Amino acid sequence: MNSRYFNTYRVFFFSLPAVGLLLLSSVFVVAGSGHAVLPGITVLIDKQVNNLAGKRVALLTNPSGVDENLVLSADILFNHPQVNLVAFFAPEHGIRGMADAGKHVKTYTDPKTGLPVYSLYGKTRKPTAEMLENIDVVLIDIQDAGVRSYTFIYSMAMVMEAAAENSKKVIILDRPNPMGGIQVAGNILKPEFASFVGMYPIPYLHGMTIGELARLFNNEFGINCELEIIPMSGWKRSMNWGRTGLVWVPTSPHVPHWQTAFAMAATGTFGELHTLSEGVGYTAPFEFIGAPWIDAEVFAAKLNSLELPGVYFRPVHFIPYYKKYKGKQCHGVQMHILNYDTFQPYETGLYILETAQQLYPEIDLFGDEGRVSSFIRVIGDAQIVSDLRTGKPVKQIITDWQDDLNSFRKVREKYLIYK
Repeated sequence: MNSRYFNTYRVFFFSLPAVGLLLLSSVFVVAGSGHAVLPGITVLIDKQVNNLAGKRVALLTNPSGVDENLVLSADILFNHPQVNLVAFFAPEHGIRGMADAGKHVKTYTDPKTGLPVYSLYGKTRKPTAEMLENIDVVLIDIQDAGVRSYTFIYSMAMVMEAAAENSKKVIILDRPNPMGGIQVAGNILKPEFASFVGMYPIPYLHGMTIGELARLFNNEFGINCELEIIPMSGWKRSMNWGRTGLVWVPTSPHVPHWQTAFAMAATGTFGELHTLSEGVGYTAPFEFIGAPWIDAEVFAAKLNSLELPGVYFRPVHFIPYYKKYKGKQCHGVQMHILNYDTFQPYETGLYILETAQQLYPEIDLFGDEGRVSSFIRVIGDAQIVSDLRTGKPVKQIITDWQDDLNSFRKVREKYLIYK
């Protein structure tokens, strides 16, 4: 347990009756457990907090911004005597997670601290000069999911752009990529399809931490803000979240577990089409794939015959509680990830879509042009979507993007912090 927590707990430990000790037992399990990795917020407070002395500090964060003892970075910084925290910036879902996916977040006053919370997921995506006027440094502590389409990394980029324009400093409190830092996969986004679910030409799985991404964004895409990264302690590229010793905090309502990031990277793409349920609206978001018109046994057998690495498909029947096919009986598969090191999420998602097309040619999976536009934004390349629609083999589509992906890998190497 870190010494800064021990003294506080010790006071209560020796003054509480037995029942109080029982109530505190769960706290000690978290606070006293071993951590292979310490996040950037802990490294900042333990070793570099003096650098914030005399600075007016703002924080971009959400409920995933916690230290290894599950204490919110917002509260750590607000209560620290050497930190003058003056404002928050709120990404999608808000700083305390009260907004659903895609719902605009309003600017408001945080009831716990009394500080202003400036929304970056509404009419304003980029901090204004007025928001930054009384701020010297913006800290960013937010947990990414490791996929190109996750909006938090673009809220980070927008803050960096505004900081560059207004001569403010940005400090990234680094956090693990839940999928680890090795797998780099998928096509490179075409600039003409840039959006808030894909602003820059990077692959769908970038294999980088938010600190590494910030370095890449800053230098490769012309942001050029004053940037500092506070690295984690103990993280290695081979570590998925399960190897960090850290407790996962949901990054958004439909990413309740660290394993969900892997599933989301596979099925969250075609979920945009709203023709196949990707399990959002049921008990295991992104793990269930189905529709009323699927034969579960046939679908599972066909997918398993592909022998995709690290995954097994089990026939299931389910009724979504909300979202697509609410209240309707769906048939399909549950995607069981058996090996997180060999599983290839993005490619697996494309094979699932291809299999559904082959088995059910009478169903137009691309029938809603509005949803196809959303799918193109997530995929980041209209040609790939056209190829999928016309039945070009996924194996060939994957081959087609390898040259671009290899070029990105070479650029990426310059910005990696960890081995």
